[in-house]
Amino acid sequence: MKYAKTALLVTLLIAISSCGGRKEKFIKNPVDDIVRDMPPEKVFSIILYDMEVEGNFIEHFSHKYRIIENDADGTPKERTTEWMPVSESYFKQHVDDMGMELVSRGEDGKLVKDISPPGYNNYVGNERYGQWVQRDGGSFWEFYGKFAFMSSMFNMFTYPVRRSYYNDYRGNYYGRGRGYYGPRTSTGGSYYGTNSNYNRTSRSNSTWSNNRSNFKNRVNKRTSRSSSSTSRTSRSSSRYRGTSSRSRGGGFGK
Repeated sequence: MKYAKTALLVTLLIAISSCGGRKEKFIKNPVDDIVRDMPPEKVFSIILYDMEVEGNFIEHFSHKYRIIENDADGTPKERTTEWMPVSESYFKQHVDDMGMELVSRGEDGKLVKDISPPGYNNYVGNERYGQWVQRDGGSFWEFYGKFAFMSSMFNMFTYPVRRSYYNDYRGNYYGRGRGYYGPRTSTGGSYYGTNSNYNRTSRSNSTWSNNRSNFKNRVNKRTSRSSSSTSRTSRSSSRYRGTSSRSRGGGFGK
């Protein structure tokens, strides 16, 4: 009886391991719903504003988004969504993209899904909103007085946009399905993105900024437990498969 229970336990562990542990619950991507509900002529940008993970044994993943959309006269207005549930896979897909633009639609009606710095698709480089100016030996983007609030919106007072950054994005990343995080900093990090100084100064009081270390610790512990469990399962199952494996007499070739 004891042998039967042990064998059953090993079988269950093998089955769980082969299926990747637990099956992820399907949660529809909220960004798709936001895009779907936008009027077809609306110019907009969707930025990943904040991230959150709750729970221990069963984790729940959430995003907040900042939506910038133009009103009737072309003036950009911003709003922030409530917390919206996302799948674990979608959360991990964008774990490095806080503060980044996920989706945008411009004046030409084209929907762009490149991961890019905020404002790079619709506002930076658009002569309706500003111009390139020479200063300090370089060329920088500057919004016109009417749109000066956008410099604060995109944290450009602290992190100005150089023309070389913008040209790099437009020439090498735009429309190619590759995320652009700006040049490497002196410490080897990215200029934009979740762990950048740009993002830390923009969202120093965000939920993610206060809890990201806890999330990383949980992921590391879960990965460690999973590896340990797989190792134990492999060792245990080998004891019960040993006889039958040797009886095959063939080798392991295909």
